[in-house]
Amino acid sequence: MTTTAEIDLAELGQQLRVDSVRATGAAGSGHATSSMSAADLMAVLLARYLRYDFDWPDHPGNDHLIFSKGHASPLLYSLYKAAGAIGDDELMTFRTLGSRLEGHPTPRLPWVDVATGSLGQGLPVGVGIALAGRRLEPMPYRVWVLLGDSEMAEGSVWEAFEHAGYERLSNLTAIVDVNRLGQRGPTRHEWDLDAYARRAEAFGWHAIEVDGHDPVAIDAAYAEALSVSDRPSVVLARTLKGRGVASVENREGMHGKPLPEVDEAIEELGGERRMRVDVQRPAATTAPRSQHGVHAELPVFSVGEKVATRDAYGRALAAVGSDRGDVVALDGEVGDSTRSEFFAKQHPDRFFECYIAEQEMLATAVGMQVRGWLPFVSTFAAFLTRAHDFVRMASVSHAQLNVAGSHAGVSIGEDGPSQMGLEDLAMFRAVHGSTVLYPCDANQTTRLVAEMAAEPAGIRYLRTTRGGTPVIYGPDERFPIGGSKVLRSSDEDRLTLVAAGVTVPEALAAADELAAEGIPVRVIDLYSLKPVDVTTLRAAAEATGCLVTVEDHHPEGGLGDAVLDAFTDGRPVPRLVRLAVTTMPGSATAAQQLKEAGIDATAITTAAHRALAV
Repeated sequence: MTTTAEIDLAELGQQLRVDSVRATGAAGSGHATSSMSAADLMAVLLARYLRYDFDWPDHPGNDHLIFSKGHASPLLYSLYKAAGAIGDDELMTFRTLGSRLEGHPTPRLPWVDVATGSLGQGLPVGVGIALAGRRLEPMPYRVWVLLGDSEMAEGSVWEAFEHAGYERLSNLTAIVDVNRLGQRGPTRHEWDLDAYARRAEAFGWHAIEVDGHDPVAIDAAYAEALSVSDRPSVVLARTLKGRGVASVENREGMHGKPLPEVDEAIEELGGERRMRVDVQRPAATTAPRSQHGVHAELPVFSVGEKVATRDAYGRALAAVGSDRGDVVALDGEVGDSTRSEFFAKQHPDRFFECYIAEQEMLATAVGMQVRGWLPFVSTFAAFLTRAHDFVRMASVSHAQLNVAGSHAGVSIGEDGPSQMGLEDLAMFRAVHGSTVLYPCDANQTTRLVAEMAAEPAGIRYLRTTRGGTPVIYGPDERFPIGGSKVLRSSDEDRLTLVAAGVTVPEALAAADELAAEGIPVRVIDLYSLKPVDVTTLRAAAEATGCLVTVEDHHPEGGLGDAVLDAFTDGRPVPRLVRLAVTTMPGSATAAQQLKEAGIDATAITTAAHRALAV
């Protein structure tokens, strides 16, 4: 093994280039030239600055290295080989079936914190990790993020720059590989490092410009970044895409491809090397926290009173925060509406105001859960659409994340359609491995918040309502995820009403009206839309023959589709009548909105009559 002191940094950079060329050549695909441009930057980092125990990936003192330019995964895997974490045989499995070395890195590898590849996400997540190390758990670890210059056009990158600058995260260093060429041609600013520096400095960062192929200059740049104690640093490195191979160096049209003549390229780069870097290990630190279950004294609400589920959410979150010291809350400057302000007042050290930057808010939460914290993210359901790609990538990262969307549906009233979450259920149901919950009353909400915190499992979404709804459940009722509640039932039921959230009291009112007419109907509160209570729905279909679904959401992807999922095993599908928001709403009171959308008690009663008349 070559010791760190003996390493020729230029040679190490060449080894990383050669191994990137070899891996992509063996795969017949992959981003060779994007890896080659950043090889010297990563060689110096690995040999001189990274503090990481590859035998203990969960070491609480480990630095964090995020490849925001995830397409340069051949370079990352070549780093792992140089560190002795993987062997050459595994490197040659790049992009093959069953390999851990995927086209873009994911946490299938224990040294990868988060999945990257959707550009503009690595730095925002890095901000969350750095923020945890600064405000939640004072730790000496450092966060290093490698970005490409193309992704510097992403708005989420500048949300991250502003957030990190505002928080003065001196434990964060961004490294921008300015190789001038994107996928289809030159980037916006090409090699104008000053353009990037001016922007970064305007957001409160320390900017360092450097020749990205001069190991001595790179070494000095990293040392300078470490010396800055009052702000984050960005190293802006001028590089050449495809560095070292004349046929592809700084040439357009070579993005995302293996080199055409692999053997000749390897020879031009000086052949294969077998250098091994003894990466410096971090200092001993306190083991990370490990907490499970919820034993909090949850707030209690009296049956019959009207309480907004968003109020119950905020109070329950504060109570859970008192019981669980690993719970953190983040909000997008609407905490007085989402009611996360209850948590902020009781636990200000674990509350994070992310302002109107929903992408950075979700990314910060993902970064914090990397460090073992349990985030609850809150904003209006409608505004979560802006951050959906971060939710999607959080799922790819196997993140443990709780999200609450308030002010959902037309029932918010006069604010109009720009504020109405009418796509959120579909959006979160489509996320791999997600859980989607929609409580109808305050006691149900508090219990579901506790369930979300007790045993985190992927992305969990809770939908809350702006206006007050009647409390129908006692405080001792239990609501397991994947369950439902049958609120009206008899052997003579002629159809079943399936509702969730704000439409549950409307369905109950309709059932009472129908009962007064001598028409008994079953009512199901389907508070868990994913996973859905297949057993109860199938039993209702068998007993009544017809299901009427009613939801304050667009018909696509919401409650109606969740019900339909219970009948996708080939058995006969019952008659289905679906009531949902099919028109573009305007401004009106909550009651008027439900009536106009055709999802109030009167509309449900009418739909039941029509179904029974067929």
